[in-house]
Amino acid sequence: MSLFTTKPSTDGKPRITAPKQWAWLLCLAMGCSEDPSGFLYEEQMLEAVDMHLHSGEWSLIPPSTQSYLASNFPFPFSLVPGQLAEQALSAESIVDQLDGAGLKQGVVFAVYAPHSVGVTTNEMVIATIAEAPDRLLGLASLRVDNWEEDSESELAALDAALAHDEMIGIKLAHAHQHFRMDDPAYYDIYEIAAQHQAPIYLHTGPSPFPGTMGAAPYTDASFLEEAIAMFPDANFILGHVGYDFTNKALGTFETCLDLATRYENVYLEPSALGSEGSDPTGENYPAIFRRALEEGLANRMIYGSDGPQYPGFLASYAERTRIAMESADYTLEDAELFLSGNFERIFGLSR
Repeated sequence: MSLFTTKPSTDGKPRITAPKQWAWLLCLAMGCSEDPSGFLYEEQMLEAVDMHLHSGEWSLIPPSTQSYLASNFPFPFSLVPGQLAEQALSAESIVDQLDGAGLKQGVVFAVYAPHSVGVTTNEMVIATIAEAPDRLLGLASLRVDNWEEDSESELAALDAALAHDEMIGIKLAHAHQHFRMDDPAYYDIYEIAAQHQAPIYLHTGPSPFPGTMGAAPYTDASFLEEAIAMFPDANFILGHVGYDFTNKALGTFETCLDLATRYENVYLEPSALGSEGSDPTGENYPAIFRRALEEGLANRMIYGSDGPQYPGFLASYAERTRIAMESADYTLEDAELFLSGNFERIFGLSR
């Protein structure tokens, strides 16, 4: 009996589905939440928001990255990566995974990185959010690969995207988009962020994806310090906290901690560290939480998964996060800040 069946979708393409009995077993194996109403921690149900999710189209991902992603899908998902990705990246699938993990909301990222991880336009994110406006929010982005000629129009497009109530921040990835963190030619982006009170999520740390830049000016958050100091009214979220995903090491995490200690407009988001493939020993993810507590930065940490990736991923990631927080002796208050409190404060949202 096959794990997956197919049925037509509204666009005429086959859609992969799992029979209910298989879906139940898969959910059990992946650690799905028994109660989708909250994140269980210390016998309390807490509100939780996943601030790092992706939607989009498989066809807009470069072939080299498609192959890389497929190689990281667990069996049997690796057998049908394109169809699986199309389904997993849909609004319906994302909401299903949020429910399975007990998460209240998720934030979907726009991405403009045609030479590395692909393109998900602002318009695509806005359309995805419109399918589940009570559960999904978005971060806008812009293209920078022809900046000398297109900067004015790209900044205008970013400004227009942020005018949508559901688009609450900006996503940048210097390593994926091929521009230096300390290049002042791009600082107008931070000015727009400050004007909209839209926090900026920035990818930090080396990435294993094909087509990314690995040199320090593209990955080391210390190269962001000038911008952080110049734009105190803009909040900077250091995504992945400088983790080295190539060598499975903490990388420049201590640099990120230092910046958060010295600048009130710096926040930390350790997404993807809770994946088994990213932290195979299971030691680095808890270490992030312990060091944040030691430096008094529990009020700067924000939860994100870098999902949805494959069915059950958000639930599996949530469970590994719970274990990591417990290992680091996170109190109920610390956990509540990490899972939703800090996110809602920095983005100006109310419960």
